[in-house]
Amino acid sequence: MNETTRKDLIRLFEGWIDDNVAEIVPLPQSGSDRKYFRMFGQRSRAIGVFNPDKKENLAFLSFTKTFLSEGLRVPEIYAEAPEDYVYLLRDLGDITLYSYLKSVRSEGNFPQKLLDTYKSVIEELPRFQIAGGQNIDYSACYPRSRFDKQSMHWDLNYFKYYFLKLAKIPFDEQALEEDFQTFMDYLLGTDCDFFLYRDFQSRNVMLVDDQPYFIDYQGGRRGALQYDLASLLYDSKADIPQPIRDQLLEHYLKTLRNYRAVDTDQFVRYFHGYVLIRIMQAMGSYGYRGFYEKKEHFLQSIPYALENLRDLLGKIDFPVKLPTLIDVLGKLIGAPRLKTLYSPEKTMTVKITSFSYKKGIPIDTTGHGGGFVFDCRAIHNPGRYAEYKQLTGKDPAVQNFLEDQPEFHGFLQNVFALVDQSVETYLQRKFTHLMVNFGCTGGQHRSVYCAEKLAEHLRDKYKTNIELRHIELDTEE
Repeated sequence: MNETTRKDLIRLFEGWIDDNVAEIVPLPQSGSDRKYFRMFGQRSRAIGVFNPDKKENLAFLSFTKTFLSEGLRVPEIYAEAPEDYVYLLRDLGDITLYSYLKSVRSEGNFPQKLLDTYKSVIEELPRFQIAGGQNIDYSACYPRSRFDKQSMHWDLNYFKYYFLKLAKIPFDEQALEEDFQTFMDYLLGTDCDFFLYRDFQSRNVMLVDDQPYFIDYQGGRRGALQYDLASLLYDSKADIPQPIRDQLLEHYLKTLRNYRAVDTDQFVRYFHGYVLIRIMQAMGSYGYRGFYEKKEHFLQSIPYALENLRDLLGKIDFPVKLPTLIDVLGKLIGAPRLKTLYSPEKTMTVKITSFSYKKGIPIDTTGHGGGFVFDCRAIHNPGRYAEYKQLTGKDPAVQNFLEDQPEFHGFLQNVFALVDQSVETYLQRKFTHLMVNFGCTGGQHRSVYCAEKLAEHLRDKYKTNIELRHIELDTEE
């Protein structure tokens, strides 16, 4: 963060509330140019946002105000300074639908509590699309006010040039372009006069006290209902089993009937079309961020997207012919290069351990040596308080206590930066093992939660096998 942005955020924070900024912690950046910061005062906290794209900021702020007026769960705007490209939002925490999914799934299962959470998210979607969408100022949309033929063409070209070309998939460009035109005309044959959230996926749903909240809708515009549902159910790394997708599709249709009449057969036919264009758009992003920008974690989504394509091609029944497009998609699914270079099989093991300094630092039994030891004793200790003494870093009450400590977030971000650097280098050099240890006084609270957070972070970002052990709790995953 440059000094000008820092001063602008501090001025905005201290103008919003009578409190001085004590710490600003940068949050991990995603694929956009937006930068997020967790800001702590002595008595308050907020998320500070810097985005150099003024029109995108205006779209987000305009949509947020409308959604808040409709009672939708989006972050409150505490303060804004559009001329400085900054604004402040309510801090919704760190638990996304995606991180929650990863924490409760094991061996490919999809537990009932996760299914119920997805249903609660889906029940909110028509409120955005129909109720909230009625009062949206569509003149604020950026870069287009509709998901129209031009928007679709941008997405399909993104797929063509940043995925097909970079993945070296051969195709007849003129014939593929003709199929694109036919495909777009077909998609626009359904009702496209609703609010299209555009990026309605698991990383953009926050869970706060078991309730879903929604972020990152600044790309919204008018469009078809099917697109957002496709984004959620075919979110690549979420890897939702097809029977669960079918249940959630039916739950959406049941919810939608509370707002309008639905022709189920017609909806599902167009739904498969919007699933396809959404997968292609996502693959364009994976190609650009992965093949072109060399960001490993985007490449890890490719095998999941290919499996989604395989499932989809087995069931689509469009009333239009798309021979070249279908042929190209078949070549993608069978491409040996994608299978061998970006297999989802684990290539490296990261062993993460929590321990007590009273009993000593764990020994690396693999014979590789090296790795990290992080001292968590600089973080305020919940074990000092009677209500937490019998709990551990795996209990929500302890986690909430630690999340409220300003030093906790800065500590973790520094840990992530150091470990990420090693993981990326180890993956490139085909190393097979890395050990990371977290120690605190008793090995019960701070070290346990830090180890859990690092495991979650690495599972989300890299193609690694995680071994997580809490020595004092005598547990191992």
